[in-house]
Amino acid sequence: AEREPGELGAALALREVIQRRAELEQWVLRGSDGELLRLYGLREVAAVKPLYRLLENGDLLNTRSNERLEPDHTTGFYLDSHGNQVAPGFTVFAGTSNFTRVLTDPSIRGPFLEIFVWTVAFAGLTVLFTLAVGLVLASLLQWDLVRGKAFYRLMLILPYAVPAFISILVFRGLFNQNFGEINLLLNGLFGMRPDWFSDPTLARSMILMVNTWLGYPYMLLLCMGLLQAIPRDLYEASAMDGATPLDNLLKITLPLLIKPLAPLLIASFAFNFNNFVLITLLTRGGPDIIGATTPAGTTDLLVSYTYRIAFQDSGQNFALAAAIATLIFLVVGALAWLNLKLSKVKV
Repeated sequence: AEREPGELGAALALREVIQRRAELEQWVLRGSDGELLRLYGLREVAAVKPLYRLLENGDLLNTRSNERLEPDHTTGFYLDSHGNQVAPGFTVFAGTSNFTRVLTDPSIRGPFLEIFVWTVAFAGLTVLFTLAVGLVLASLLQWDLVRGKAFYRLMLILPYAVPAFISILVFRGLFNQNFGEINLLLNGLFGMRPDWFSDPTLARSMILMVNTWLGYPYMLLLCMGLLQAIPRDLYEASAMDGATPLDNLLKITLPLLIKPLAPLLIASFAFNFNNFVLITLLTRGGPDIIGATTPAGTTDLLVSYTYRIAFQDSGQNFALAAAIATLIFLVVGALAWLNLKLSKVKV
């Protein structure tokens, strides 16, 4: 039956409202005072109108305060009457200005170079330390006099089975400067409480220790398999010639391990070069680099440095982050090309 004008019908069930929400959002109602009403929630309507209106001369008009905003085509933001930038802005052509800032502005170039050197050192030292620890432990597990090898292998490989982000958060608590177990132990034995998260050198050392703990099981597994493939006749012959364990390591073990390990070591270097999770969960890039105009920390890697510029802190400078990411791509590409040339691989 048809309803009389002004007569309200039965309310729809919530399920039907959800099913027809896309259709209902297209409806525009006129209120008693002439305002246009649109669907605001599942059961509510409200007056919705744009906050800004574009004028013919290119300015924006704030419909609430009637304030005019003038566009600044050099920065890509509208400016209010006090000269403050109003987000989110608009797109402008910046040319090579952001690349010029990275290369010429001391407050950006200095932190960028410092973070680049630390990134390369971090990745290289991580590979070195994990390989050394994994090789030593694998050699000990190959020793015939060691009993209970299965138990030791299980315990040494156990860190590899625990998700990395859980281990990192556990270490963040252990290294806590005030309540961490490591500082409590050091204070009880030597009367010292290192500032792991405030001192740049200690913070970097802490990151290397944690990453070595996370990465040595992988190297341990590789070395255990490769050591078993080395003929024992070589060691017996070297023993007859009077070779020392150090001679065996330098002249037999390492030469036979490095060649099959080389691709895996390069892959490990590349992984740690962009180890974003470790830095974010452990130190968040801190402590900050003094004098930097961009969000930059002494423990930041290039990937976390770029992320902080683009998405965190007070920056959110997407253009500068894109320029730095492009420079990172060129640097990494040059290092990869140099590595291939040194490896005598045709490119």
